[in-house]
This record gives sequence, C-alpha cells and structure tokens, in this order.
Amino acid sequence: MGDVAMTVPVIKNVLQQNPQVQITVVSNAFLKPLFQNIDRCYFHPAHLSAQHKGVAGIYQLYKELKALNTFNAIADLHSVLRSSLLKTFFNIGGYKIATVDKGRKEKKALTRKKNKIFTPLTSTHERYAEVFRKIGLPVVLKNEEAVSDKQPLPLALQNKFAGGKKIIGIAPFAQYIEKMYPVQKMKAVVQQLAAENYAILLFGGGELEKDMLQQWEDEMAGVNNMAGKFSFAEELAIISNLSVMISMDSANMHLASLFGVPVVSIWGATHIYAGFNGWGQDVKNIIEADLYCRPCSVFGNKPCYRGDHACMHLITPQLIIERIKNY
Repeated sequence: MGDVAMTVPVIKNVLQQNPQVQITVVSNAFLKPLFQNIDRCYFHPAHLSAQHKGVAGIYQLYKELKALNTFNAIADLHSVLRSSLLKTFFNIGGYKIATVDKGRKEKKALTRKKNKIFTPLTSTHERYAEVFRKIGLPVVLKNEEAVSDKQPLPLALQNKFAGGKKIIGIAPFAQYIEKMYPVQKMKAVVQQLAAENYAILLFGGGELEKDMLQQWEDEMAGVNNMAGKFSFAEELAIISNLSVMISMDSANMHLASLFGVPVVSIWGATHIYAGFNGWGQDVKNIIEADLYCRPCSVFGNKPCYRGDHACMHLITPQLIIERIKNY
C-alpha cells in the first residue's frame, strides 16, 4: 500500500504539468480512494485473487484495459512478475512502455554488512517520475505541499473530536518486525500522550493488531481504536484531520503525507537513504539511532544480524513524546 500511495503525488504532478494527458491507474480495487478527485485520473481495479489471477487472469485484465481505448503508453511503476506479464501483452500490441528502475545494485551496496556505501539514493518518487519522462511526459516534482485535500470526519467521530483537542494518529505496526518500535515502549508513548490530554487515534490492520489496539482503548482514557471500524476511504478522511502522525517506515507514513500531515517517523532496520521518506516530510521529524549496521535491509524483511534490535531499543519513549510536543 505504501508504494502505491507514493505514486499519488507523482501522478498528480504529471497531470498538472501535462494538461493534454489522462492517466488510468491499475491497482488493487480497495486502493481506489487514493486516486479519487484527481482530475483526468481514472482507476481500473485489478482483482488479483479472483478474475485476474494467474496468466489467464492477467490476459483478461489486458483485454479489459485494451478495450478502454484510452491510452497509448504504459508506465510500469511496480516492476513485478504480474506487471511484467501484463507489459508483455501490451508490447505485442505496439504500446510505448517504460519501467521503473528500482536501483537494486545501489540499494544492495547501501544495506550490505561490510563496506557499505552510505549515501542518499534517488528517491522513490523521483524514480516514478523518471518512468513518465521515458514515455515523453516531462515532470518536475514539487515537494512543498499536500496533494490531497482535508476531508470531513466520518459522522461517528465529528462530535467526539469537536472540542479542539490536538489529534494524534499512532500506527504502531509495520509489515516486518524489524521496522517496528517495541510494543511496550509504544504503549508507554500512548499512555503519556493520553495523560497530557491529546486525543489519540490508533491505526492498524491485522486481526491481532485490532485486538491489541482495542485493548489499549479499553485501558486508557482518550485513546481510540480505528482499526477495523471504518472503510479505507473513511480512514483516509480521518488521517487528513490529524495534527500529527506517529508511524514506522510504513504505509501510514505515506498516507498521512498525502494530506500534508506531519509525521514523526521511527526508523530501525531501514533508512531514508534508500529513498522511501514520506512526500514533503521534514527530515527533522525522523527518529533513528545512529548505528554502523543501519540500514541492514531495504524493506526491513531481514532478521537483525546482531540479534539485539538495538536500532529500535535505543530509541526512548521520551524522545518520541518530546518530538510530538512541537505540534
């Protein structure tokens, strides 16, 4: 989800700077709300677990897209097996095609255990923009402002947060454990902020996550669990109303960034040098430990070779709390 969210500001910049162009985004159906209200941006759902599953399913998707007859070039911003197969069909049809360069070689050099080349790499946003340039659409990324407008809170929350309290979103989870701040330390952050009269909204996705966040809501006044209670579109609306978000290097950082919400982001195994900082986010809001072993992976999917997860354990709850008080 985070990678898809990162395409939104790029696509919006491309459309703003190329008024003769329209773009059809092909992605998982539930992600459609990310692209609503973007002029000349259309969405075609890919049902990869149903009718678009496997080779036959991708061919069906190709036929659906071709029947739209609304485009003459393909920008592959994902570069995985399924998108490569889809490109093969379009290549036979004579479409102009460009594919994202993920920079695997330099990312490997950045994350290797010995002889790291510790230097900032091209941002993922810029890598996406380069794909559009390859198909003849010039674009200069403007990184100063939100790309999505603030939305009304769902009715269930409008009265609850009408008192002017600062609303802090906290997303304690990430896809991989190496990118997660220790749960008990994060709970201490939540407890302290709630005690200081902030309104706390908790975000998560999996069933175990929902159960834990609900337990936190039950235990602490002023803490509200959002997980599993709202649609994705409603969650985006809620995020757009936050004063600040606390997140890992995860999708919620990128979702908040779309609305210009400042994100205090906590980085462990990964590092912004790999190019995944949130759109328009101030690097001063990054919390990290300065360790020789970081980053040890691009996506946080490799076990800590030291075995102590020091990159996260060295970060104190108080450091996070003090950073939040800037907002």
